[in-house]
Amino acid sequence: MNSKNIQETEFFRTRYEDMKSQAQDWKNSWKELAKYIAPTRGFFEGDRPSDGRKIDHRALIDSDPLLAVEVLSAGMVSGLTSPSRSWFELSLSNEKLMKQQGVRTWLHEVRRRMEEVFARSNVYNTLHSFYQEISVFGTAAFLLEEDPERVVSCRAFTAGEYVLDCDESGRVNSFGREFWLTPGQLASQFGLEMLPPSLRLAAEENRGGWQKVLHVILPNPQADERKLDWAHMPYVSAYFTPQGQLLRKGGYRQFPVIAARWEVRNSCDVYGRGPGWKALGDVKMLQKMQKTKLVALDKNTNPPMMVSANVQGEVNLLPGGLTRYSGSGAEGAVKPAYQVPVDLNALEQSIERVKQTIKGQFFADVFLMLSTQNFSNMTATEVAERHQEKMLVLGPVLERLKNELLDPLIERTFDIMFRRGVVPLPPLDIQGEDMKVQYVSLIAQAQKQSGMAALQQGIAFTSNLAQGNPHVLDKINFDAALEEGLDMLGVSPRVLRSEEETQQIRSQREQLLQIQAAAQSKTA
Repeated sequence: MNSKNIQETEFFRTRYEDMKSQAQDWKNSWKELAKYIAPTRGFFEGDRPSDGRKIDHRALIDSDPLLAVEVLSAGMVSGLTSPSRSWFELSLSNEKLMKQQGVRTWLHEVRRRMEEVFARSNVYNTLHSFYQEISVFGTAAFLLEEDPERVVSCRAFTAGEYVLDCDESGRVNSFGREFWLTPGQLASQFGLEMLPPSLRLAAEENRGGWQKVLHVILPNPQADERKLDWAHMPYVSAYFTPQGQLLRKGGYRQFPVIAARWEVRNSCDVYGRGPGWKALGDVKMLQKMQKTKLVALDKNTNPPMMVSANVQGEVNLLPGGLTRYSGSGAEGAVKPAYQVPVDLNALEQSIERVKQTIKGQFFADVFLMLSTQNFSNMTATEVAERHQEKMLVLGPVLERLKNELLDPLIERTFDIMFRRGVVPLPPLDIQGEDMKVQYVSLIAQAQKQSGMAALQQGIAFTSNLAQGNPHVLDKINFDAALEEGLDMLGVSPRVLRSEEETQQIRSQREQLLQIQAAAQSKTA
């Protein structure tokens, strides 16, 4: 390895150690969250690949917090990125171009193909894991790579497995991780010639044993947009051993790691805090209360006993058991050492209140309420409104996930599809125009429809005034009101006719009315 490679690897390793040191203060909290809320998640020091971690059932007696996490993650999938319905629309910032039928048809086809790519890849499985991670630990990340068969593929990460860093604006732009491979896997992935002598020999002899590999993705200090080779791309990727052996170096046009935080305290925080952070105290209290209840029940049904010295042999505590006693006193030979009065109703009520608090922290009550309500006496409109009302609770979370999860996911997928030729050629009129994404998921629609009531009230108010003075209707642009209302309802813009078609239909209708009026005047 030449001196340049040694310097580069030292830079990568130093940068990784800096990020790892910064994450160290967070790992204690992540370990505690994993222990009490997500025992199957998290990968920390001392963990080895393919080792089944034991669940501490002394700390995890009640599984309600785990169920709350499952309900939230499933609700986020169906409410934000449902695989069974469209959850985004593509459009242009130029509204004039959006009125062209060819432009709208092209945008619809791009969205359809993108949905096919998502469905064919592991994106939705990764998103489900992503929502579990972010709800418990407050931060989640996955790597979105180009795939030769499925166009894109994802690699999900868990807390403790990776480290992050941000730029001056608080946007995640650096990533590092540790992972493990056998010598044979190292040779297959990086090439036998790239391995140090000891690992090369182990791979040739087909020996086992896990070997740690470090991977970093950083802003490229040698980036140059005028050059198209990977060495001058905006982001540099490097794989190397802990001993400093460079295994592979490459580049990315965009930051390939999708990393999001549920909420951050300030712009300097690299990692976020989620519902798990807020619910941890209640989760610990719930486990302690359940343990107390079990101990109380055990002492009530099988209390500690006092045995008289006159008892012959061992005490038989089995049902129907016989214990011989030679004494003559009035006191029993065997009796409870003390009585434990247990108010089970009060204890169960206290436990239930804590459970409801935990469900509220994870928004599980919102999603479960939708499935347990009786909608038999409601109209379809009322059911939809009730559903949107519940979804609106998650509205503040959507904005951050939009910026840190959904926008990067769609932008990177579109770029990979475009380079792979999966996207049809755009019309000449829109080349160079900025595309924008509109989200039409259930949660996004709930946010938009909060303004529907104001729009309807405004139109109704104008209609009432028009009964006294019809000229007030001239102030209302009903075409714009229709488009605004349909957008709030999440209706695809493809259902609207173009401006040219609309004007043609109206012109034909006006001509027909004129002909009819002329015919009536002649008969009169």
